[in-house]
Amino acid sequence: MSRLLRCLAVLALLAASRLTLAFGLDDLQKQLSEPAVVKGPFIQEKHLRALPQPLVSKGHFVLARDHGLLWLLQTPLRQDYRIDAQGIARRDPAGWQALPGRSAGAEQNRLFFAVLQGDSSGLQRDFELNLAGDAQHWQLQLTPRSMLLKQVFKRIDITGGRFVERIELSESQGDSTLLRMPASSGAATLSDAERSDFAD
Repeated sequence: MSRLLRCLAVLALLAASRLTLAFGLDDLQKQLSEPAVVKGPFIQEKHLRALPQPLVSKGHFVLARDHGLLWLLQTPLRQDYRIDAQGIARRDPAGWQALPGRSAGAEQNRLFFAVLQGDSSGLQRDFELNLAGDAQHWQLQLTPRSMLLKQVFKRIDITGGRFVERIELSESQGDSTLLRMPASSGAATLSDAERSDFAD
């Protein structure tokens, strides 16, 4: 009887390990890139060692598979960013203006873009990826590979289900950024205003 129980336990472990391996990076990338458009609100908290309270900003984002990412900050100040194949641009009264590609903010926005797209091949160039969970509840940890990135990030933790729900960037100097996207939804097409923003 004990031998049978041991066999059943081994079979259960094998089944569990197969289930764990059943959801991989390719599956995650396919799941996150499936909707043509993903949009919703975001709340970003910047935790700085020098400040007792985090700096909180809020806004909306629009991620279009064939166009790029609109990052529309609404509070504490209004500022719109666009990330696409040409780089990163910020809107001012004269229209969209390209930003330097090597600024710290540009690099962070580019990282958000890759994460929201589920671009695992792009992320793997710069990070070791460790994925756990299943399609409904997954956790992805990014550990930087290069010395340059290690000087900036200790690690990045991402969680989600159908969409990315939370991104936490732990910086090497002790600061951190927490980005929450609590109510994302998919859409088949862009609105006229969103299409215009990507076309300008």
